[in-house]
Formats: sequence, C-alpha cells, structure tokens
Amino acid sequence: MNADSAYTYQQIAHAIEHLTAHYQEQPSLGELAEKVNLSEFHFQRLFTEWAGVSPKKFGQYLTLEHAKSRLRNGAPLADAAYDAGLSGTGRLHDLFVTIEGITPGQFKQAGSGLVLDYGVFNSPFGPYVLGALNGKIVLLHFLNNSDEPKTILTATWPDVSLRNDPNAVHFLVDQIFPTIINSDNKSTKIQTINPLPILLRGSSFQLKVWEALLKIPEGRLASYDQIASTIGQPTASRAVGTAIGSNPVGYLIPCHRVIKKTGLFGGYRWGIERKQAMLGWEAARVEINVS
Repeated sequence: MNADSAYTYQQIAHAIEHLTAHYQEQPSLGELAEKVNLSEFHFQRLFTEWAGVSPKKFGQYLTLEHAKSRLRNGAPLADAAYDAGLSGTGRLHDLFVTIEGITPGQFKQAGSGLVLDYGVFNSPFGPYVLGALNGKIVLLHFLNNSDEPKTILTATWPDVSLRNDPNAVHFLVDQIFPTIINSDNKSTKIQTINPLPILLRGSSFQLKVWEALLKIPEGRLASYDQIASTIGQPTASRAVGTAIGSNPVGYLIPCHRVIKKTGLFGGYRWGIERKQAMLGWEAARVEINVS
C-alpha cells in the first residue's frame, strides 16, 4: 500500500468510525465528507470503493441493526425507530422492507405469520432446495443424500410456516438454471444473467461481505484477503471466511469464487468437488463466450 492509498484508507476508516459512533444522529453525506476533508463527490466514490457499500447504505445497516436489537428486547416499534435516530415508524418500516423484505412487525414476531414456499430441484451441480418468502429467494442450499430440506429451512427461518410448493417458486428456478433445447433436441442447462430478487438476513458485516462477492465476475477468483480489503477491513480475512461460510444463497452469491491467497481452493460448505465443478463450468463458459 503506497502513501496515498494508506492516507485514503485512514480517511475512510475515520469516516466509518465516526458513522458507527454517530449513526443515531443520521449524519448527512456532507457532514461525513467534511469530517475527512473531502468533497461530497470524492467522499462518496472513495467510501464506496473501500467499504464496498455507499455511506448511506452503511448507515442504514447500522440503523437497522440497532432497531432490530431494540425490537428483540421487546421495545415498541415507535421506541425502536426513535432510538435508532429515525423520525418515526414509517421510516423504520421502509428501512425494513427495503433491506430485510419484511415489515418491522413481522420481524418483532420472529417471522410468525409468514409463509415460506420451497421445493427441491435439480441443477448442473446436483439437487438443491430453494426457499422463497414473498417471491424473494431466501435460501439456495445444495443437498447431500442425508440432508432433510425442512431441517435446513427451519434452521435459518425457525418461526415461519413452511409450504412445500415447487410450483410457487418454479418461476425463480427457470431464471437460475433455465433450460434450452439444442439443435440436436438435447436439453442443456445454462446460466441466466437476469437479476433475481434475493432477501438476505445477516449482520452488517455479513451483508458487506456478501455484496462484495456479487462483484466478482464469472470466471474470476478472489482471495479472502482481497475481499477483506474490498470491504475496508484488510485484517479481517478470518472473519470474512466465516461470513462467506454462512452464505445462505449458494451459487447466486458466488462464494465458490473465493480461494486462499496461496491458490488453494480452500473449503466450501457444499463440498469441494461441487466448488471445483462450478469453477470449471464457469471458466468453460467464459472461454466459449470469448471465442
């Protein structure tokens, strides 16, 4: 890291420290930029470049985590909103729906009253269970012979009602691994690039790591250290590994593209053989597209 990069890192680290300490005051972009002697434009660009998310999104994560903590401890919605620095329950509602995909009331009830649709499907990398809540993917878990889909789903969403309804989520399956018919009348699975609705629950750190994974292009690899640097925490490679290992949405959030800096593949929660197959498949696709 050269002197300019080190100074920039210190500026962004200072901004993150200030935002973490004062997010309840909801500081504006201008206030944060002024703290580190940058214009709003350059601060926005540098913060996003180093932290992996915009200053606004980072502040929203902090605000939401605070509100969630208060709700878990039994605080009324209004108290949780005002204590987090929001002007009222309407803003808290908007924040929850935007980031969590559920209302604060549903979160307070720990998911009770929600229906999670799921089904088991085949893919180029073996069978998987797909779960969706309000039309948004909440889980894509590749299955081994001994895996029980209901057990996997309830471990992540313990208080929702499960409904085994493959038809309800099949429109998502078609977008993940669509089928085409070749000229020889044989079906082939291909990857789609259409954006898919995904609902993630995790800490602000986990969400930053998962967002960083989405920026790794198909056919490319990144190390744990590189991901740690991308989110502005270059010494947190071990914590990054833990966050990657807890990714609930396999393949779509491409944790299979992360390897050790030595070049070794490292672990993979759904099996190293499946990881190798995914990387080889993507490498072949990229080579075909280039040629």
